[in-house]
Amino acid sequence: MSTVSEPTSTSSNPAVAATSFKRAPRPTGAQKKKRGSPLWGILAWVIGLLFVTPVLWMVLTSFHSEVDAATNPPSLFAPLTLDAYRTFFGITGGGNPWPPLINSATASIGSTILVLLLAIPAAYALSIKPVKRWTDVLFFLLSTKFLPIVAGLLPLFLFARLTGLLDNIMLLTVLYTTMNLPIAIWMMRSFLAEVPVEMLEAAQLDGAGLITILRRVVAPVALPGIAATALICFIFSWNELLLARTLTSVVAGTAPVYLTGFATSQGLFLAQVCAAAFAISLPVLIAGFAAQDKLVQGLSLGAVK
Repeated sequence: MSTVSEPTSTSSNPAVAATSFKRAPRPTGAQKKKRGSPLWGILAWVIGLLFVTPVLWMVLTSFHSEVDAATNPPSLFAPLTLDAYRTFFGITGGGNPWPPLINSATASIGSTILVLLLAIPAAYALSIKPVKRWTDVLFFLLSTKFLPIVAGLLPLFLFARLTGLLDNIMLLTVLYTTMNLPIAIWMMRSFLAEVPVEMLEAAQLDGAGLITILRRVVAPVALPGIAATALICFIFSWNELLLARTLTSVVAGTAPVYLTGFATSQGLFLAQVCAAAFAISLPVLIAGFAAQDKLVQGLSLGAVK
């Protein structure tokens, strides 16, 4: 007799049954949010363009003649020319912008170096080797920014006049240092708090002193944070106008003070103002793009645990 084998049911094999009847997983909340991410990307691009468009328009206007720059509505496809830049740099007349630019570079770079030399040891004492009542110290540093700069203009002016430091670039360097030092200490403290303690303990076991630890251990690890702090201090010093306008005149005038001289009683020459504004902003833009990767790493340092 021949026997007919019964077909094997899939239910007899649990693995096959489980595989054949496995349902597709439902999308999680994170996956649903991920599907809507292009909308956030488009919104970010729109907001970015809203911020960048005035700057691009200023750059375009700087390459127009005064007649085309003053037209209403603006002439987008007007002929391009370098007359405004020739006037700004004194090639076809006008003032000499190089002394104000050199003064701004001297005060900004000098104050940034002084800020870093003072902020890194102070942040080390407030984060890695915390002193007693370090929260009170941080609050005191923050409280120094509560006073409006306008309230201190008269005492500073009287002090500069009595000491003979009016129209002196060294006075601006010191004032910019004191202006940026509290912000730099707060930033550097958050950066140095992320330095692994094990590295510091290993350096101390090897006999390294405080200066060696700061220079060879802390500085390389916190380099993105140092770069971000330095760039922000440089931008604040370069763009400062109120102190420079009050305490300088001819010898120590900075680039923002020189820029205000383009608003004359004869009127506002729009193309020249745009050319001057773009030329004066160029060092900050170059520094920002050069340190862009360090700036992003520094500002995001410690954001994710």
